[in-house]
Amino acid sequence: MRSLNEDLRQLAQDAREYAEAELKFQKTRAAYTASASKSIAIYAVVALVLVFFAVMAFVVGLVIALGPWLTPWGAMAAVTIALLAIAVLLLLRAKKRLGVLMSVLGGDKSGGPAT
Repeated sequence: MRSLNEDLRQLAQDAREYAEAELKFQKTRAAYTASASKSIAIYAVVALVLVFFAVMAFVVGLVIALGPWLTPWGAMAAVTIALLAIAVLLLLRAKKRLGVLMSVLGGDKSGGPAT
């Protein structure tokens, strides 16, 4: 027949083994996550670089295509103005969303969503 002390020792031993196994599992999991994150980041960066080059090719092609109608200088100006206008609109939207976010986080009632 086992005593209470033996049961408590066995419980402590089991708890220690479980904690060691859990720590080893979490270390392995963290190492895998770091490795996977690195490859995900590399793929994302390469994809973004390719998207950048595709957009640049589109812009150059647009300037070349509009050249006969607007002259090369006019095509360059039209494409540049259009891109700047899009950039300004996107920045204004970002500013608006930032204001909403700041009002939600700061508790400010002006400019934020209706509660």
